[in-house]
Amino acid sequence: MLELVSPDAALHAAWLESHREWGSGQHEDGFGVGPADDVETPQGFATWVDELLSRPAHVWWIVDDHRVVGGITLRAFTNDSVQRLGHVGYGVQPSARGRGIAAWALGQVVEVAWTTGMQQVLLVCSDSNVASIRTIERCGGVLEVAVQDAHGRERRYWMVRRTP
Repeated sequence: MLELVSPDAALHAAWLESHREWGSGQHEDGFGVGPADDVETPQGFATWVDELLSRPAHVWWIVDDHRVVGGITLRAFTNDSVQRLGHVGYGVQPSARGRGIAAWALGQVVEVAWTTGMQQVLLVCSDSNVASIRTIERCGGVLEVAVQDAHGRERRYWMVRRTP
């Protein structure tokens, strides 16, 4: 059973198993791990979780039957960083992909965005990330533009709140 849970130091072993599957140096959208973060030791992990929870963004881990299979973040504000990265960032570990988990999590988080009063949500992904493109479009994202930036070609999508 899928659920979104707040980061919790008690999930260290489950989170670490997921983190290790990604592989060294791989980018894990939704987890927010920086190069200087100590996530290996229980104390370092607890410190990192506390720091995650103190950020202005909403952060959840995607949990499936007590296994952390991904992460998703909602930045329910707009600034230069959000204009570059989008309001939502997410990632699902390689062994859990292809099961609709990212689409489920994105749908859940967009509903949270609407409850916070957001009227539209920006999603940004690499032009080469076919899985993310499919996920965003499946969830109702509408392509605004594909542009070249310093990190490569990216797509910018918008999801707009529909009022009854």
